[in-house]
This record gives sequence, C-alpha cells and structure tokens, in this order.
Amino acid sequence: MNDWGDLAKTFLGACSDRKLLVATAESCTGGMIISLLTDIPGSSSVVDRGFVTYSNEAKIEMLGVSPATLEQHGAVSSETAREMAEGALKHSRAGISLAVTGIAGPGGGSADKPVGLVWLGIALSGKAAVTQKVIFEDNGRDFIRRETVKHALTMGLQGLADAPRPKY
Repeated sequence: MNDWGDLAKTFLGACSDRKLLVATAESCTGGMIISLLTDIPGSSSVVDRGFVTYSNEAKIEMLGVSPATLEQHGAVSSETAREMAEGALKHSRAGISLAVTGIAGPGGGSADKPVGLVWLGIALSGKAAVTQKVIFEDNGRDFIRRETVKHALTMGLQGLADAPRPKY
C-alpha cells in the first residue's frame, strides 16, 4: 500500500478505536478522500457517507452552507470549510467529518486566492469545528488534489488524538 493508503488505514483505525463513524464533504478533491477510505476492506464499519459538493448549490443543498457565507467569503474560505464540516456531521450519523474546498487549477486562481489554496475543516461531535489554510505548490491539479487528501487525513488524525476512546 502507498503512503496515503497507509495513512487512510491509520485514520480508519483511529476512528474505529473511538467508535466514530466518518463523513467527508469534498469540493476540490471530488470524492477522492471517501474513495480512498472505501478502498480499504472493512471500511463499511467506520465510513458513513461522503458528500461531493463541487458546486455552490450542492454545498447549500446537501450541507446547509449559508448562501450569505458563499457570497461574502467565497467557496474557498475558512468560513465555507467550517460550514461544510459542520454540515457533514449534521446530515450524517458521523462523529467526525473532514471537509475540503480549494483551487486545484490549472485555472481559477487569483492574487488573493492562488491555485493551490485549500481550506480544510474538521468537525468532531461536541467540539467546535477547526479549519486550516494550506497553499500547495502549483505542481499541477493532480498533485494539489493528492496533497489535499493526505493533509485532510493527517488533520483528521490530529483531531482524533484528543478524542476519548470508549471504555469497555
């Protein structure tokens, strides 16, 4: 298995140890995170669902992202990533969600929001959602999307580090 496959296995194991289901809310990765997770045998005991919300309308309809947030801050923003992560929890049975929204290129970037800019969000039940901004080097669309997947899983593992394990 490659490094990101091993990372996905580790993330699913951490979710399983904590008896948490996972949901994803993906824009720029177009479902790559949920696909990677469900490639792993046994993932059905941990994965609840994945939302691929490429358009603003999908973010609003499927996740409950506020139209005002999208209008004020844009689809690629901390506020949108936070609302995506929170919406994935609200519209699923998951206890943890990973959200990503960014500009994978090759076009679509600007001075304020360059190609490679990604906002990631993580939400855990009972805790405030956390977001993180990353600007990946513009080494092509595939590179940016793959690095986003790895970063989201790493961020998820960091969030789970503080999550309690159930007592048996």
